[in-house]
Amino acid sequence: MSVQFTAGGGGGYRSARARRRRPPMSEINVTPFVDVMLVLLIVFMIAAPLLTVGVEIDLPDADVGEIAGQDEPLEVTVQADGSLYLMETPIELHELGPRLVAISNNNPDVRVFVRGDRGVAYGEVMAVMGALNEAGFTHLALEAERPTEVVE
Repeated sequence: MSVQFTAGGGGGYRSARARRRRPPMSEINVTPFVDVMLVLLIVFMIAAPLLTVGVEIDLPDADVGEIAGQDEPLEVTVQADGSLYLMETPIELHELGPRLVAISNNNPDVRVFVRGDRGVAYGEVMAVMGALNEAGFTHLALEAERPTEVVE
């Protein structure tokens, strides 16, 4: 009986042949992918409400209840300097009605929130509400902040 020895620790050729006979691994480890997706989901859940700020104005105080309605209402904002915004986009008063009709798909039952700065003239807010009413929108709501101090 003869024994054959090979240099290099023995069996190098045999282990390469054995590797070729095994089928390739076809499983993908998805655990890191799922971990990353869960972290991104949590980050976006926290960051999403912070991204819907709108145009910055100083709303007047009023002791009123919350308005139940759409998840994402249409907002028209009148700033203290008289500039007009639809959502966060500057707009002229004569363009407001047609643009809202296009956005709402000609649905006059859409609720439109009108936000007027504390320092804006009453007539300017009424002009905006008149333009909205003329365009066919009848569900208009004025936004205000709740007072922080209780007056007795």
